[in-house]
Amino acid sequence: MSLFSTLNTGTSGLKASEIGIATSGHNISNANNQYYTRQRLVTQASTPFHSTPGDIGTGVSVTTIVRIHDEFVYSRLKDSSSNLSYDTFTKKSLEEISKYFPDLQDVGIGVDIQNYFASWNDLASNANDGAQKIALVQNAQTLANNLSFSRDNVRALQTSINEQLKTNVDEMNRIGQEIVNLNKAIGRAEALDTSRANDLRDQRDQLELTLSDLINISVFKGDLLSENSVDANLTDQGTGYHMNIAGNSFVDGMTFHPIVIENSTNESNYYSIYSESQDGSRIEITEKLWGGKVGAMLDLRGRRIDPQVNSGFPTDGTLQKYIDDLDTFAKTFIEQTNNIYAQSAQTQMSSIPLVDLKEDTVLSNYAQNINDGSFALIVYDNAGKEVARKTITINPATTMDKASDSNSIIAQFNTNSDDNGDNNTTNDIDDYFKAIYSYDPNSKTGTLSIQPKDQNALKGYKIAFEDNGTNFPGVVGISQFLQGDSASNMQVARAYQDDPDKLNAYAAPIDGNNDVANAMVQLQYETLEFNRKNGASITESIEGFYRFVTTEISTDGESIGRRFQTSEALFNTINAEFQSISGVNIDEELADLMKFQTAYGANAKVITTIDQMLNTLLGIKQ
Repeated sequence: MSLFSTLNTGTSGLKASEIGIATSGHNISNANNQYYTRQRLVTQASTPFHSTPGDIGTGVSVTTIVRIHDEFVYSRLKDSSSNLSYDTFTKKSLEEISKYFPDLQDVGIGVDIQNYFASWNDLASNANDGAQKIALVQNAQTLANNLSFSRDNVRALQTSINEQLKTNVDEMNRIGQEIVNLNKAIGRAEALDTSRANDLRDQRDQLELTLSDLINISVFKGDLLSENSVDANLTDQGTGYHMNIAGNSFVDGMTFHPIVIENSTNESNYYSIYSESQDGSRIEITEKLWGGKVGAMLDLRGRRIDPQVNSGFPTDGTLQKYIDDLDTFAKTFIEQTNNIYAQSAQTQMSSIPLVDLKEDTVLSNYAQNINDGSFALIVYDNAGKEVARKTITINPATTMDKASDSNSIIAQFNTNSDDNGDNNTTNDIDDYFKAIYSYDPNSKTGTLSIQPKDQNALKGYKIAFEDNGTNFPGVVGISQFLQGDSASNMQVARAYQDDPDKLNAYAAPIDGNNDVANAMVQLQYETLEFNRKNGASITESIEGFYRFVTTEISTDGESIGRRFQTSEALFNTINAEFQSISGVNIDEELADLMKFQTAYGANAKVITTIDQMLNTLLGIKQ
């Protein structure tokens, strides 16, 4: 042991203090960096000089600089951050949706419905008043326009989310590639066992946390260690690294497996999402992604997409549910209105184009809301007197015009029978009118028409439907006051928009008859069956079902609001715990800085003392 060895002892302490000061300075400079993990200098006594009478110390060695990091708490932070991001985006979207359905005292579709039925009531009081007819058409069109506007707004938000989805998936891929690059850098930096790429690991953790805001992820790291001699927390070590999304590999060490989002096969341009392997094969994961902002987008927009179904739009999702319910409301409203309006006698009638309704298709299979039962056909003369009546029945096997089916609609209508029971077969329904069903296999549509047999001889005769619960006239649209089959295309029939005076309040074509108008007024109080797209059926009044839709929107908004508050509180709690472990405490760092500064001065004093001793020793030699 020599003075030079002792001089090295002081030098080792000086260097350790320098590194300690640098570490504390690094911590202080990153005090406001929420993604920074504070670092700690780890030292140990250098290997001593073994001698008699005992070991003589040789100074201090800097073992490593460690991150004060708890992987368990960090994993909980990622999960809570993912949940908070999910709830934040969902809450914001549902708050926007609620603005499309104000329904306050004097605005909204609910008021439009009341005004619509009030107009029918006014017309019932004065069936021939042209001004009342104009007001009715205007109020009906206002209801249709506002219903379409609300639906379009929901669809616009759904489409906007679909477009945002691609941007966020692209961001996921960018982050995945950056993590791969960091894994490579960490591997290079930690080639020696004693080296620790603390700042690089912080950067990777920041990317993981950012990615968890977008989607739920599962991360498996090679080595998790608890070095109680340094820090009791569980920290990550080693270079092994695996990240899975939806059960599929996203980052495998230094290999990246991208997420692919595309819509090339879908006419709606709505995206499906796939996991792509190294060989280029793909697995669809649209229905498997959850959590984070992307999970919220998919739950709102919808996950199940079949290009052959629903015009390529989703068949699930919160926003799609609202759209479907608005369509269900409109469709039922249109059918029930037209079911009543078919009671108004017309010189001839023609149905809407009936898509995929072949001649031999069973009616109950074609439309869920065509019920078993009967409806009456009534012929009036030009004085409004009933001259013929026939009852048509519908059972589980009834078709439109199956050749061998005597129970088909066309067969029952055109059968030469004594409907009046007067032993005279020349004054019945089939003697005045004929029914024709034409199906075009090219367009796959059919049309039911009812025409007088001889326009000249039978001029003035009119025919009407009187339904007894089948909903057949309304479903096939044989006589329309309202056109369309959804909230997007609902409108007053063009003939009545162009000339409201053509509108009829009567059933029998007699001045002052207001049977149809009265039936329309009564419709607002009747309970109807609304068949939702999800297969459920709700029995409600027209206004009651609309209130059900708006109440569901409001309830969903309130529910996510409460859940957001819970998620926010949980995130704040876990984040506070994480910061208490890994965050920089300025007071603590200043204390360490003073400690290292004092140690630096003390070690400098040791070196000065040794220098003086060497000078003394050299002076003796002289």
